[in-house]
Amino acid sequence: MLRFKNRFITSVCFLASLAIGLGMTGAMLPASALQPASEATIASHKTFSELLDLENSTDFELAQKGFIARDENLKVVDEAGRVVWDMTQYEFLNGERPDTVNPSLWRQAKLNAIYGLFKVRDRIYQVRGYDLANMTIIEGDTGWIIVDPLTSVETAAAAMKLVNRELGERPVRAVLSTHSHADHFGGIRGVVSQEDLTSGRVRFVAPENLVEESVSENVIAGNAMFRRVTYMFGSLLPAGPEAHVDNGLGKSVSKGGVSLLPPTDYITATGQTLNLDGVDFEFQLTPGAEAPAEYMFYLPQFKALCVAEEVNGVMHNLYTLRGAKTRDALIWVRHLNDTLKLFGDRTDLVFGSHHWPRWGQEAGLDYIAKQRDMYRYIHDQTVRLMNDGFTPVEIADQIKLPDSLAKEFYNRDYYGTVSHNVRAVYNFYLGFFDGVPAHLNPLPPVQMGAKYVELAGGAEALIASAERSMELGEYRWAAEILNHLVFSDPENERAKALLADSYEQLGYQAESGPWRGFYLVGAQELRNGVDKTIPAREVNPDMIAAIPTGLFFDSMGARFNPEDTDGIVSKINFVFTDTKENYAVALENGVLNNVPDYVDPDANLTLTLTRQLFNDVMLKKTSFPKEILVGNVKLSGNPIPLYTIFSRIDDQEPWFNIVTP
Repeated sequence: MLRFKNRFITSVCFLASLAIGLGMTGAMLPASALQPASEATIASHKTFSELLDLENSTDFELAQKGFIARDENLKVVDEAGRVVWDMTQYEFLNGERPDTVNPSLWRQAKLNAIYGLFKVRDRIYQVRGYDLANMTIIEGDTGWIIVDPLTSVETAAAAMKLVNRELGERPVRAVLSTHSHADHFGGIRGVVSQEDLTSGRVRFVAPENLVEESVSENVIAGNAMFRRVTYMFGSLLPAGPEAHVDNGLGKSVSKGGVSLLPPTDYITATGQTLNLDGVDFEFQLTPGAEAPAEYMFYLPQFKALCVAEEVNGVMHNLYTLRGAKTRDALIWVRHLNDTLKLFGDRTDLVFGSHHWPRWGQEAGLDYIAKQRDMYRYIHDQTVRLMNDGFTPVEIADQIKLPDSLAKEFYNRDYYGTVSHNVRAVYNFYLGFFDGVPAHLNPLPPVQMGAKYVELAGGAEALIASAERSMELGEYRWAAEILNHLVFSDPENERAKALLADSYEQLGYQAESGPWRGFYLVGAQELRNGVDKTIPAREVNPDMIAAIPTGLFFDSMGARFNPEDTDGIVSKINFVFTDTKENYAVALENGVLNNVPDYVDPDANLTLTLTRQLFNDVMLKKTSFPKEILVGNVKLSGNPIPLYTIFSRIDDQEPWFNIVTP
């Protein structure tokens, strides 16, 4: 039982990453490891410069419009003195673009570096650049209404301090979280407390299922998502022209404390209205598109529409590279059609949870319509070619947005890309298999790598071929064949160094912040190995408490190691006295099942306790043996199944290899 206390918490609770990122800063790579941009990369940048009007200043004017003030040399620290948000690290963006950054991504990075408090219109303000997302502040009759209180408690508190300093201190009367990603609720304890909500002084308005969806997306596959987040957000890289420059959606992600409080009000249907501190809100529920639980809202007094994260200054993800369920492009399109129909002729201002607003009806509606058409084009053309028999890779290589969409900067590949969104649409309808029999049961990477090396005539011949490809600027092919060599022989330092060089050039060329992150973190780990000493965020009690009990047990089942258990039958009843829940957990046939609302009469053991105490055990504040001894856990039956089951919940290494076997 003691073993259980140390294992399960590490295996289930990577919720702190919450699908957005860790906000880590890695150590700077040794100067000798970094390569300059090649001639092929410089030529690629020239193509971008000719394709796009990079001197267009419209977005810079919009991003700076209404500027009031900011904290110069902004660094936000936590109670331990650790820097959790640092805008000073991006000062290099004030210089000329280096050859190591795609010129289009450089432009977006400079825009996302514009931070501070902005007046959007009378009684509507935004704090931008204090975290990945925006915090919107609406002036009610007697206090502030806060929309999307950022990722962490520390950044939200810093943003609130700026607001009160510049606009005058007022009480918070309501908080709205537009959707179930942590950069839109995680800082709530930085602006209000649980007592504020319990007393009725503050209302917390969320889309239905926000709490469940905010944790469920990350529990089952949390460990793998956590690891991939470090690549997607470049959170293992230092900020700098050869490393992290931007995430596209924003600068980075705060590494402060994530919190979650229970909402007081839920939005359950489009057309629902609320009056919050004298301000009227009309809601449009938009689940299943950018997030599983999300809403947009319209403010009739101000003719202003909040589009949450359904419309952004970037192409968003139909599939996010950190890993998640594929999003439905058609649902996204239909939501935006409804938005135009519901609010279009009444809207003079469009603002969102990221980036800068669009003023004027024509500009605002064009923005929404062209984002809608971008997703529709990707969907329809992927399905058309899919039904013509093309594979996902072939389709991704063919589809290009028409100029009317592609030359709008808010439709560029800064976050999502046409390439991986096309493959997302294919996967949504047909799954991972492209229909080619050779791909039905492929060899694992190590075995396949060995066969490729043999086919090439050995490692030296493959390296020579890769070097020729790199001289020609064919980095994608060089990466393909070198990856096979590295997986067949991970101790081949020359192969790893060359593969890192190819990834680096691909990263320098990438217009997408997440693609750049994947390539450059991959290069760093090929050169330096995986740094397993970096701590993950501490497990947050709010997140543990929010996990539905059934999902907790499901996650246990997904981490259960069945070795030597065939033939073992162990059954435990859990009776939670505070939540009035009963769960029967059973090991049989090598699988761990759980049944809600059931007490198994044939169980070997029944544990009676509170869900709160169960959470404390998960957080390692206490243990089952201790609580059984002092009587806080009532035990009836044979305690051996507790050990039999929980000792087999796998520890899962958060820093597993990605670019090597």
